[in-house]
Amino acid sequence: MEVKVTEIIEKATEFENRKHVYKSTNEKIVASREVKSLILELNEIYKENKDSDLMDMMKRLTLIKRKVEKRLKGRPDS
Repeated sequence: MEVKVTEIIEKATEFENRKHVYKSTNEKIVASREVKSLILELNEIYKENKDSDLMDMMKRLTLIKRKVEKRLKGRPDS
C-alpha cells in the first residue's frame, strides 16, 4: 500500500511540474482525464490519513484541471 501511495504522489508531482502547453484538443482531453484520476486517487489516500500536504496538492491539481477544462470549452460566442 505504501508503495502505491508514494507512486501516486510522484505521478502527481510530475504532472504538476510538467509544462501545460496543449496544442490539440486531444492533448487537453487526455490531460484533463489524467489530472482527474490523480485527484481522485489522492483523495482516497487523504481520506485515510488526513495529510494537509495532500490536500494542498489536490488543490493545486484542481486549479490546473480547471484551466485545462476552461481551454477545452473555449470562449462563449457573444
